[in-house]
Amino acid sequence: MQTRPLGNTGIQVPTVALGCWPISGMSSLDVNELDSLATLDAAIDVGMSFFDTAYCYGADGESERLIARAIRGRRDHVVLATKGGLHWHEGKMVHDARPETLRRQCEESLSRLGTDRVDLLYLHAPDDNVPIADSAGELKRLLDEGKTRAVGVSNVSLEKIATFADACPIAAFQPPYNMLMREIETDTLPWCRDRDIAVMPYWPLMKGLLAGHLGRDFVLRPGDGRAKYPMFHGDEWSRNMDLVDDLRAIADEAGQTVAALVIAWTLAQPGITAVLCGAKRTAQVHENAAGGEWQLDDRQLAAVERVLRLRGTPVTRPAV
Repeated sequence: MQTRPLGNTGIQVPTVALGCWPISGMSSLDVNELDSLATLDAAIDVGMSFFDTAYCYGADGESERLIARAIRGRRDHVVLATKGGLHWHEGKMVHDARPETLRRQCEESLSRLGTDRVDLLYLHAPDDNVPIADSAGELKRLLDEGKTRAVGVSNVSLEKIATFADACPIAAFQPPYNMLMREIETDTLPWCRDRDIAVMPYWPLMKGLLAGHLGRDFVLRPGDGRAKYPMFHGDEWSRNMDLVDDLRAIADEAGQTVAALVIAWTLAQPGITAVLCGAKRTAQVHENAAGGEWQLDDRQLAAVERVLRLRGTPVTRPAV
């Protein structure tokens, strides 16, 4: 698989990372330990040895604990990223980015992962009750102490990322981004590109919608976290299925899958370093990895842009 530099850190990362939220079992259905461990092993085997997890991925750190088992004896063959600043309390996600919390969560994540340092430590999300400069200052101290090799931020506005950068060097930014969610192209993406900050979005396949495996008659099951997104309902769903059909024609001509096409297109966007693709089965790993090995030519890129214009502007804001 292709690799690219993580900002100016000297760290090389595969262009497709394994997003390790699904293996935690928090909102993904049909998750089990054996499949999760096999998924992690498969990712390493195909060169997708970049694991992105977080303190809150799992009610009790299940994601980090599974990763520890998968990388035992081969820690140096994997790029590890985790995040702090969010945790679960009585079934709800709680923001807490106080310096003392970030330090405690970092230490606990290291223990769960069975390592003395991660390669990338993110502020998972800003805390409205804590100045972001205070959170940044603590991550800078953890960086100076060698608990992490680099620091990143996720889910922040342009104003907040700039404030953070004044207090701590930023190597990576992690926002949501895909063919249907392109808001970062107007602000944070060019800002990071101008400063050699790696941009590594999550949801490149929009929670499976752009993977090409959901039929028009697909019905969300009870407990499926995707139910709150307009993209999975009504006219938006129909238009998105039309888009997937158009993408399939482009992918079929190249002998590839829709998922591989979508991933390859995302990686072709200026400023995008790597994409985070969640998976809970080995087949998903192999399909996602193919996207990281495929460089679209100008004709293919133009064809994708044509069908995206045909799709029109999507409704992306989740229902509350």
